[in-house]
Amino acid sequence: MGRGRGRLTCPGDRLKALQILDEGVADGARASELALLLGVGLTTLQRWRRQFVADDDGVDRRKGSHRHVAHRLSEEERRRILLTCNEPEFAALPPGQIVPALADRDLSIGSERSFYRVLHAHGQAHRRGRARPPQEPTPVPRLRATGPNQVWSWDITYLPTNVRGIWLYLYLVIDIWSRKVVAWDVAEREDPAIAADLISRACLRERISKRRKQPLILHADNGNAMRAATLESRLEELGVLRSFSRPRVSNDNPYSESLFRTATYRPDYPSRPFASVEAASQWVVAFVDWYNQRHRHSGIKFVTPHQRHCGDAVDICRQRAVVYEQARQRNPRRWSRSSRCWRQPELVWINPPPAEIELKPATLSMAA
Repeated sequence: MGRGRGRLTCPGDRLKALQILDEGVADGARASELALLLGVGLTTLQRWRRQFVADDDGVDRRKGSHRHVAHRLSEEERRRILLTCNEPEFAALPPGQIVPALADRDLSIGSERSFYRVLHAHGQAHRRGRARPPQEPTPVPRLRATGPNQVWSWDITYLPTNVRGIWLYLYLVIDIWSRKVVAWDVAEREDPAIAADLISRACLRERISKRRKQPLILHADNGNAMRAATLESRLEELGVLRSFSRPRVSNDNPYSESLFRTATYRPDYPSRPFASVEAASQWVVAFVDWYNQRHRHSGIKFVTPHQRHCGDAVDICRQRAVVYEQARQRNPRRWSRSSRCWRQPELVWINPPPAEIELKPATLSMAA
C-alpha cells in the first residue's frame, strides 16, 4: 500500500486496511505495529475511519494542487521544439548542440532541459544519430567444480621458432579442480578442427560420455578458434557445454594463464627457439609429465595434479596431518598455534560469487 504524499487510495483498499487493523487489534496486536506493516501511518488510518463514519463511502476528497505554472511551454512551443529536433540538420544532434546552434541564428525556442523534456514525452529521448546505444555488461562467468572432469579450461599460446615471424601453437586443456593437463597438442596453425579433435581425444581418454548426469563444461576466452562453429558442433556431439570469458578480461581464464606461465618459467624451458614441431612436442611431453606426475601444486595443498585427479590426495594429506600433529606433540613449545591445515579444497571456482550471494548447487552459472 505504501506511504506517499498526494497518493490516492481507493475506498476498497482503505476498507481492507481497516479490517486488517481491527482483526489484529482484536487478536492483541498493537495498532502502531500493524500500521507499520501496512505501510500507512496510524493517523492516516484513523482519518480513513472517520471518513467512513461521516461520509459512508471513504472516497478521498483531495483534489491535488491547483497551482498554475505561468512559464510552462505552450502546445505550439512544444510542437515547434519537436519539429526542430526532427529537421534533417538537427536529427543527429543532441539538445546540447541544437540550442547553441539556434542561438547563433538569433533563435531561442526553449532551454536544453525543455528540449529534453519534449523529446522524452514523445519517446525520442535516446541516442541520436548512428552512435551505438549503451550495451548491457557481459555477465560474469561463475563456474564451480566439486570434482574432476566437471570444468575444463583451455587456451592456445605461441611457441617461438627459428624463423622470425613464424610461430608454433601450443594447445593446453586443464581440469580446474585437479589442475591436471588432460590434453595438449603442438601445431603449425591455429585451427578449430585441431581443437575439436583434441577435445574429442581428451573426452575419450577421461571417459566423458554424453549420458552423464552433469555435463562437462569447457571454458575458454573469445578467440577465433574458441568461437568457431566447427568446435561448437563437435562439442554438441560430445554433450559438452561451452563457457566464455568476458571480452578483454584475462582474469576470467586464470587457470590456463597460470599454466602457461608455469611452462615458460620452467628452468628447462629452451633458451633458443624451437627448430621444428617435433622438437617442441618433445619438450611439451617432458613438461606435461613433470607437471602432472611430480609437480606439487600450491593451489591443491602441494600434491601433484595426478594424485588429486585420481583421488589419492585426501589420504596423502591426512597422513601429513598425522605427521605434523605428532611433531607438535613431541615439541609443543615450537608451535604457537595448531598444526598446519592439510585439508584439500572441496570447491574450485572461476570467479567465486560475493559472500552475500548464495548460488544453487549447480556447477554452471553461465555457459553457452
